[in-house]
Amino acid sequence: MIEEVLSLSLPVGERLVIKKNRHFPKGLKPNNVEGLKRLCVVSGIHGDELEGQYICYELNRRLQEHPEYLNGIVDVYPALNPMGVDTLQRGVPFFDLDMNRIFPGNANGAVEEWVASELIKEFSTSDFAIDIHASNLFLREIPQVRVNINSAEDLVEYAEMLDVDFVWIHQASTVLESTLAYSLNSIGVKTLVVEAGVGMRITVGYCERLVNGILNLLKNEGMWTGPVDPVRKSIVSADRSVSFINAETSGVFVPATRHSSQVVAGEIIGRILDPFEGKVKEECVSAVKGLLFTLREYPIVNEGSLIARILEEQK
Repeated sequence: MIEEVLSLSLPVGERLVIKKNRHFPKGLKPNNVEGLKRLCVVSGIHGDELEGQYICYELNRRLQEHPEYLNGIVDVYPALNPMGVDTLQRGVPFFDLDMNRIFPGNANGAVEEWVASELIKEFSTSDFAIDIHASNLFLREIPQVRVNINSAEDLVEYAEMLDVDFVWIHQASTVLESTLAYSLNSIGVKTLVVEAGVGMRITVGYCERLVNGILNLLKNEGMWTGPVDPVRKSIVSADRSVSFINAETSGVFVPATRHSSQVVAGEIIGRILDPFEGKVKEECVSAVKGLLFTLREYPIVNEGSLIARILEEQK
């Protein structure tokens, strides 16, 4: 059942409309769902991250196909930044801001601050939320859940249900308090941030795994009785370091190994080329043995550009 969450007029005759598709058990009416667990699946905060569009499509399709399996409420929000999705802009058009940097918002603030505050109200009565992101245009990520170390004790067990390769526990110093996930976790809504794929693209295999993972979480919570494929055992970064490779020169980056592979210390991850002189300017080498979970997708690099991230093998 498609519902309008909020709507308001904007300049030049535009209108901001945010919608959701609500799913609930077969035979119940919308006003008779008290006491049921509720999961919110959120995407499109960043308009250039499109993996979530396919995930929302496939999840909506499966839930609509088998409402008899559902024992809870699932609300699917494909586009919290609908104008950004329509125009492939990361931020909110007109306002030139990153929507995921203004939560929990302000009911008495500017338009987007008010929108953020209304969305927090909308999600505040849910038990769980999954905030789906892709990487940007420059990097490709394996399916992963990113968790604030302060919330790890509550969230890691749910993150491992999502059929991801990797659960990355961030240190508190790297966590932004202005994100949707931080705001919801701080009020008791268990919120997982999923990242997979690359900006402005859809990686169907990753998306279908994440849909299966969402159904698996629902099943573990007694909200879904339908079939679920077996999920992979996630690597959890709790006691493992992440090694970064950054470009030391500018040029054209060409990878020399496969994304998501296991690499060894001394292995060449890729090379930075000079098209004018026909020379290799730099070989980008891993300093550690481990899982290559982030790899440069966009070929043009400058000094300091991120090339790769590697999760060090457990010692």
